[in-house]
Amino acid sequence: MLFPVSGVKTYVFIPPLVALIVSFFTSMGGVSGAFLLLPFQMSALKYTSPSVSATNFVFNIVAIPSGVYRYIKEGRMAWPLTWIVIAGTLPGVFIGYYLRVVYLPDPKAFKFFVGCVLLYIGIRLLYEITGKAVAGKSKMKALEEKFKQRAEELKKQQKARIAVGLPKEAVVKTISFSLSKVEYEFWGERFSFSTAGMFILAFIVGIIGGTYGIGGGAIIAPFCVAVFHLPVYTVAGAALMGTFLTSIAGVTLYSVIPAKGGLATSPDWLLGSLFGAGGFIGMYLGARFQKFVPQKIIKLMLGIIIIFLAVRYLTQFFLK
Repeated sequence: MLFPVSGVKTYVFIPPLVALIVSFFTSMGGVSGAFLLLPFQMSALKYTSPSVSATNFVFNIVAIPSGVYRYIKEGRMAWPLTWIVIAGTLPGVFIGYYLRVVYLPDPKAFKFFVGCVLLYIGIRLLYEITGKAVAGKSKMKALEEKFKQRAEELKKQQKARIAVGLPKEAVVKTISFSLSKVEYEFWGERFSFSTAGMFILAFIVGIIGGTYGIGGGAIIAPFCVAVFHLPVYTVAGAALMGTFLTSIAGVTLYSVIPAKGGLATSPDWLLGSLFGAGGFIGMYLGARFQKFVPQKIIKLMLGIIIIFLAVRYLTQFFLK
């Protein structure tokens, strides 16, 4: 099938299938999967114009609601974190759009930018599972220990049945929300972070996400876990919600504001929607099964995939 807007030619089932597989795993960590779909579009489908960023935003808009719904239903949406992420990333997206169409229209330069972003995300995730990073994080270790204990208990109680995961009472409860600090409780442990610090992070992520076409969840989620020491079970929903709203702003900018030199910036709605259809199913399933997977496994899985892609793009930049 030929997609006239992007010029991509591929089987119609390929985009939704790839998106379903990618988003199933990435949504467990609060990431839509757009950061992996963009390299797929650029390398496998040869879609390298600035409009590929806008098409990636379309994927987010179609796919993310199912995952967000699941996190809200299960009480694992940290609303104060969500609002701060949205407030910070939205203005950043405007700056990101400008950088993409003015300074990074060249596919080679953009691939280098993508490689740098992916390399940082991957290294940060893998570092988080090392002994040095875990040391001193008593609350995070407490959650991991509770997860293991619950797994053993359920295995003994139900023998052959697989019923490992978070209990129903493991929900996010807001303790306080002010301009200086946010504090909430999750599974008997309290977590807090600086409101201003999170806003500044979200703003910077918004710039990068607006340039890349990912909404920012792939960056904000690892940062929340690594820098602010928040459990991935409570970060995932907020990161996806922030990505969803910033993607709406992003696709609007790329569609409405004309770029200099006649660059194609409008999204390929059909291609993006096909990716989104697969992602819609994948994210719902990923959010559903996240509570059955230890945090360490989620971080390791994402980290390896991301670093592989980053090295590939950076190598291509210097060798070609």
